[in-house]
Amino acid sequence: MPWANDMNETTLYPLRFEPIYQYRIWGGRRLANFLSAPLPGEDPIGEAWVLSDRDDFPSTVADGPLEGKTLKELIAGSPLDMLGAFGQSMSRYPLLLKFLDACDVLSVQVHPSDDHKAYLPAGERGKTEAWLVLDPGTDSRIYAGLKPGVDEVQLRQGIHDGTVGDDLASFTPKAGDGIFLRAGTVHAMGGPVIFEVQQNSDVTFRLYDWGHVDAKTGKPRQLHIEEGIACTDFNRGPVSPVVPIVEAEQPVRRERLFECEFFLTDRISGAAPFHVGSQGKPTVLVSLGGDLALQYEGSTYPVRKGDVYFLPASVGACRCVPSEEVCVVEISLPDA
Repeated sequence: MPWANDMNETTLYPLRFEPIYQYRIWGGRRLANFLSAPLPGEDPIGEAWVLSDRDDFPSTVADGPLEGKTLKELIAGSPLDMLGAFGQSMSRYPLLLKFLDACDVLSVQVHPSDDHKAYLPAGERGKTEAWLVLDPGTDSRIYAGLKPGVDEVQLRQGIHDGTVGDDLASFTPKAGDGIFLRAGTVHAMGGPVIFEVQQNSDVTFRLYDWGHVDAKTGKPRQLHIEEGIACTDFNRGPVSPVVPIVEAEQPVRRERLFECEFFLTDRISGAAPFHVGSQGKPTVLVSLGGDLALQYEGSTYPVRKGDVYFLPASVGACRCVPSEEVCVVEISLPDA
């Protein structure tokens, strides 16, 4: 399955990518339980970027003839084979996928939308995201959205007084909960391990940081109160876990978790063979538990916990054969 030197002819296959681990002051070491790749060092690891088409942290192919190639290089070399019709309008994969270990509470934060152009650095997008709770942890809390009636004046006062947590709607998460956070939603969390799908953006405005001090610098992290308030949607109230839509019960259970203009996310669980992907569209398969074999054109690709496979548009549908009960998510792009 060679990759042509001139990139005019390609033979693509299901592409597995290496995780990119990120130090975070609120992180821990629990991602070792959810990904097969070992954690580096001894520092708290808050995030594992498992599919990233970003200049600062590019995902690289883990094995096969294209080992070492970045997602960006592959898309630039063959946009239509990689992205299908999306390759006509997109120069990079528009999503960023992560695992997060929130051992300590994250900052109270908000992300801009695509419409907040004055607050987006050059080349960045807004950041609508969604979380899937893998391990609720102990004494966990998810803060999502403002309580009814909280306006800019009250939010500013809460930030000043250190009582902003009282202004946020919150709940105790359970394993399997899905939380959809449209850009402009004030949020935070502490305790759980989650999987996250989001727009390909790294723009975060911190409103409050609970008194955290970075052990590496000995200093608190920078806040972005004015930018954050400018990007906050004060009409958005409390956010509750989504109610999954069951699309099929046989041969496996398939549920639609998230559906918006940026991404579609299905959860698939069961022990019978099933198919993922579709011809002409890029699809991502992420293993959340259990081992399976991904079959394509006579070849078999092992899928273990935490593995991420990008199925290029030219690859199309692949057959999955579990060796036990599995849980995976399938992520695709909505039609324009």
